[in-house]
This record gives sequence, structure tokens and C-alpha cells, in this order.
Amino acid sequence: MRRRRIKNLEERIENLKDHSISEPEDFRGKWDAYFAKKGRGGNPIFLEIGSGKGQFITQMGKENPHCNFIAVEVQPSVWVLAVEKALKEEVDNVIFLNFHMKDVTQLFEKGELDGIYLNFSDPWHKARHAKRRLTHRNFLKKYFEVLKEDGFVRMKTDNDNLFEFTLEEIDDLRKSENMKILEEEVTRNLHGSKYAEGNVMTEYEEKFSNRGKNINHVKITRGVNR
Repeated sequence: MRRRRIKNLEERIENLKDHSISEPEDFRGKWDAYFAKKGRGGNPIFLEIGSGKGQFITQMGKENPHCNFIAVEVQPSVWVLAVEKALKEEVDNVIFLNFHMKDVTQLFEKGELDGIYLNFSDPWHKARHAKRRLTHRNFLKKYFEVLKEDGFVRMKTDNDNLFEFTLEEIDDLRKSENMKILEEEVTRNLHGSKYAEGNVMTEYEEKFSNRGKNINHVKITRGVNR
């Protein structure tokens, strides 16, 4: 996807240096302590992988002041817009990391997160790129490593093929790894389903749902092996 150039990008990044973390790996296993310095320790911590311009995670922060949120965005030009949005709306329980995260275990220890959001991730259309999809079983296994017991992964996509791939990966992972994974919510039409209530939309979601495109949605929860 072609991105528009952002005016004064380097200057805007410099102006936001007090709202960025240059070495987020240093906080692995210490995110609660990080939020505690803001007076927000002890709250559940949720991660969004690929924040875009920040609409979803900023609104989640506003609606859930008792929770803490971390959003990872690899594109500096998009990260800037997300941080500026959160600051404008005075949301103080969300942090945005401009970081190329290849693996969630780079930044999080076992059981550190309460939930993970995957919103409209790159579908990587070609079959040879299947392992790059964020719902490939290799990624799913890592998510479950850093989730607490009963933690969840929630995924939304307008790409029907990616959604079917995701459901297959979940099923295969459950069988091959003997993992206890609970599918709590599955729908191919989120906005017309019972799960629509309380749904917070991304910019992308608004755009395509307004065109009549169905939005696929699945939430899986880490079960506890007794």
C-alpha cells in the first residue's frame, strides 16, 4: 500500500521523543513496573500488533481507564500520527512503540499480557509467504506463551481467505500441539452479529464496512491444561 509522505516527519518524531521508548526490549518482564511509575501499576495489560493511526487503541484506552495498552507500529510515519492522536485526546494509559517486532517474546515474558489484538493484519496473499501471516501457528504459539491463563487473542480482518486460514491454523495447532484453545467468538459478519456491541472500529474497518464489506472476527482464549 502506498503511503502519503508526512510533513516534517523528522521534526515531529523529535518532538515526541519524550513519548517514545528507544529500547523497549529493556522492559521485557517489567511492563507493569513501567506503568506503575505512571500510577497505573497492577492493571491488566493488552497489546495491539500494528496500531495504524491509533484510532482503535486510543479509543480502547478511553473506554477502559482501568487497563493499560501497548501498541506496536513499525512505520515511523504512522507511529507519529498515532502518538499525536493519543496526546490530543489526553489518553495516558496507552503507549506506542515504533519497533519492528519479529516475535512477541522479544518484548514480553511468559504470562505478562492479558490480551492481544490483531486488527487487519497484512494477509500476505502468496502461499510461499504464509509463515509471515500473524495468525500462522508459529506466531499463535508465541502469543500463548506471553498470555496469562485465560488470556485471549482477538483478530479482525476483511480478508476472507486470511480468516479461513486463521481458523485452520487454530484447529491444527490445537490438534498438533495438544493445546487447550477455546474459540469464544467466531463470525464472518461482525457488524451483523451479537459481538458487534462494544466493538471499537479501526480507521480501515470504518472505511470498508461503509462500503458493505463483511468483517470477519475471531476471539480465542488460552485454556488451562489441568
